[in-house]
Amino acid sequence: MNSLPQPRTLDHVGIAARVPHSGSMCLLHRLNTWTAERIECTAISHQDPANPLRTQGRLLSPNAIEYASQAMALHGTLSAAPGSAPTPGFLASVRGVRLRVPHLDEVPGELTVTATKLAGDTTQALYTFALHNQQGTLLVDGRATVILNALP
Repeated sequence: MNSLPQPRTLDHVGIAARVPHSGSMCLLHRLNTWTAERIECTAISHQDPANPLRTQGRLLSPNAIEYASQAMALHGTLSAAPGSAPTPGFLASVRGVRLRVPHLDEVPGELTVTATKLAGDTTQALYTFALHNQQGTLLVDGRATVILNALP
C-alpha cells in the first residue's frame, strides 16, 4: 500500500522511498513540484564520479533517459490514489530524443528534470521529458511510453 503522504516537495531520501531505485541508482536529488500532469525534479548526481551510469569515467547524454524515467516513476507513485499500491511499470519506448550535449558530467550545477504526462490509462502512459541546465538551456528532450501493470 502507498501509505506515504503525497508531499509537494521531497529530498533524496523521500524520493528513494517512493521509486524502485535505491542507493546510488536513485539519481534524483529533489522533487521541486508536481501536479497531476507534470513533475519537476533536480539532479546533482551527474557530477558524481561514482555515478553508476558512467562509462569510462563519463556520463553520456543518453543516460538522461534514466533520469527522466525516474521522474516518471516518481510522478506515477505520487499520482496514485491515497492508500493504493504504486503501479508497477517499465519503459517500453522512447522517441524523438534530441541530445544537445555529448556528456552530462560536463554540465555545471544542477540539472532540472521535467516530465509531462500527455495521456494514459491503467495500462500505459505517454510522457514528454526534458533536462535543462541551471540557466534553463535545454540539454535533452523526447517522448516516452511506459507500460503499466504488466509485471507478474
